[in-house]
Amino acid sequence: MSVLTFVLIAIGLAMDAFAVSIQYGLSCCDMALKNKLRIAAFFGGFQAAMPILGWLVGSSLRSFISSIDHWVALIILTGVGGKMIYEALQPAENRSVLDSLALKTLFMLALATSIDALAVGVTFAFLDLDVLTASSFIGIITFALSLIAVNIGCQMGPLFERKAEIAGGVILILIGLKIFLFY
Repeated sequence: MSVLTFVLIAIGLAMDAFAVSIQYGLSCCDMALKNKLRIAAFFGGFQAAMPILGWLVGSSLRSFISSIDHWVALIILTGVGGKMIYEALQPAENRSVLDSLALKTLFMLALATSIDALAVGVTFAFLDLDVLTASSFIGIITFALSLIAVNIGCQMGPLFERKAEIAGGVILILIGLKIFLFY
């Protein structure tokens, strides 16, 4: 895969963390820089680790699924992207509200927003990609976008939240189609 594809996957996966980080910015606009960095580090760290875990699982299944791997990639990426779009379109009262900067809260949110990256890591194994390079892109880009998002939340309000999740979902679906059609 090209660097551009890795970057697009990373941006797509980072959109859940981006949206949650915007919510953090909305709820804690006067937070210290160390707290903003902690949020970004949790999201970036989990987003970097989960594809590796998914790759380990996928590598053990590769011999069983190699003849249908492009279908698996299409289904997983389309499912993850569709889920992101669906969740973004839910009414505000059905969406979670952030209550604190507690480590337990950050851990749970980082885990929840990185499940998509776990699923994508499985597809990396089927496509025989360099998971460390991909995970590095995903972690760094998620970290940067989460840090930016906290500040956007403070400045711009909820204007971008749903649009970011929808864009991330569309990107993942398009990458799934690309893999299906060209690999």
